[in-house]
Amino acid sequence: MTKNDPLAKYASKIKGKTILVTGGTGSFGSAVTEALLKLSPKKIIIFSRDEKKQFDLGNRFNDSRLSFVIGDVRDRETVDRAMGGVDYVFHAAALKQVPTGEFFPLELVKTNVLGSHNVIHSAIDHGVKRVVILSTDKACAPINVMGMTKALMERVMIAAAQRGGKKTMVCGTRYGNVLYTRGSIVPYLIERIKSGKTITVTDPHMTRFVMTLTQSIDLVLFALTSGSPGEIYVRKAPAATVGDLIDAVADIFSYKKIEQVGIRPGEKIDEFLISREERMRAVDHGEYFSIIPEIMGKDYRDYYFKGKNQARLPEEGYGSANTERLSKEGIKKLLVSLPEMQGELALLRK
Repeated sequence: MTKNDPLAKYASKIKGKTILVTGGTGSFGSAVTEALLKLSPKKIIIFSRDEKKQFDLGNRFNDSRLSFVIGDVRDRETVDRAMGGVDYVFHAAALKQVPTGEFFPLELVKTNVLGSHNVIHSAIDHGVKRVVILSTDKACAPINVMGMTKALMERVMIAAAQRGGKKTMVCGTRYGNVLYTRGSIVPYLIERIKSGKTITVTDPHMTRFVMTLTQSIDLVLFALTSGSPGEIYVRKAPAATVGDLIDAVADIFSYKKIEQVGIRPGEKIDEFLISREERMRAVDHGEYFSIIPEIMGKDYRDYYFKGKNQARLPEEGYGSANTERLSKEGIKKLLVSLPEMQGELALLRK
């Protein structure tokens, strides 16, 4: 890794450490593993349920510092076996599909809430130094099961942070749509284009935060290295309308079949990363915000009225409707800068 790499600033904190990544074969897990390997860790343990993806990831990196554990975060015994000797934990394992959650809510509770409880408390019991959980904008004033279970995960983290104390620092991150991750909108649109199927738009006026995988990794590494117990970290990010995002993808591939189908169960028109209530506890760190946790018995008056670096946010909070808005051309420029999109376009030219 060169000094110009945006993640190089974290190298001194990662060097020689053993890191556990739950959900390590997902899009984020694979990307953070690739980034961490460049920062000279002692060992990275990939914990997930999918043996085929673990096999593929092992072949992809072919690195002796990688170790794989088959298991489910719902099973505390398996989590405990993976946690021995670990310095840091990135908890990315989750069920995340919004429509699925509306029909199978208890499955999301088991993984996103109870599974997260297992990971966090196992980490504390094993003396892990730092734990970062990955949450979502859908946890902010949630209206769907996925968001509700992620919001509960955040509360589990905040409660556990008091138990972890100075021995185990537990904090969280919250972010919106990460472009070109598995199950996200852009690869879905491209697959439909390749198949000659109509691109479906739910509501073109919906707004969503957008960020790249590199930016999401930067956020979790910032939280890992600079985080305080119970705090939730948010990276400042632009947003786009769903209509402009879909039109941008269609333009890139010169595709015309687009149809509006209406909002799916559990969807919001706009998303928020910091709510109206949380904005009073939000601190501005330049490229990031942190949300100070509410703790029983703590007097927040001095913070509210005299708080240093208190974030200046709109009264309704920090949302996809009031952040920087990317135009269709801006979205196209961002998309074609992604290695995955460049690969798709290269195949198209052949």
